[in-house]
Amino acid sequence: MSTSVSLVAALPSASSEKTTNKWFVAVAVALGALLEVIDTSIVNVAMTDIQNALGATLTEVSWVVSSYAVANVIVLPLTAWLGQRFGKKNYFIFSLVGFTLASILCGFATTLPVLILARALQGLAGGGLLAKAQAILFETFPREEQAMAQGFFGAIVIAGPAIGPTLGGWIVTNVDWRWIFFVNIPVGIAAVLMCMAALPKD
Repeated sequence: MSTSVSLVAALPSASSEKTTNKWFVAVAVALGALLEVIDTSIVNVAMTDIQNALGATLTEVSWVVSSYAVANVIVLPLTAWLGQRFGKKNYFIFSLVGFTLASILCGFATTLPVLILARALQGLAGGGLLAKAQAILFETFPREEQAMAQGFFGAIVIAGPAIGPTLGGWIVTNVDWRWIFFVNIPVGIAAVLMCMAALPKD
């Protein structure tokens, strides 16, 4: 009898822990996806500063934006296969680490070709973040909670295009254009640690 009572008493805490873990996963993958979305627009406000700092023409510096977008388009069709081949968790964390390292390279770039290459690497890594984040959410939440989870995820990701130019403009005005890339580092590290702790193994 006492054993049955103890089991029943343990049920609420187990359920609470499971609920906490689900939302921890949601926050972790949403952070990763937000990084990718923000970086599609944050650079736009710094184009003039980058152009002056690296001695590039307007046409040349536009490749800083284009290289990221092109790399994104290239890797997107491959994300499903890469997730199956290496596991969604491993691929998502690998993408986060790659995105963060590429952001560091972007921030330290002293020539335009290096910056363009770093942005392409950033785009390749970032391409897997948005698609895999949604796939992980679908597997984490039961069907009856999918709408709530996707609404939470969508609200964060939709904020990205608004946050990017605003944050970028403030950084360029008050700090330096290089920090539009360095700002990804603490967020990227936090997202990696959260994903390592929260995401289940495939």
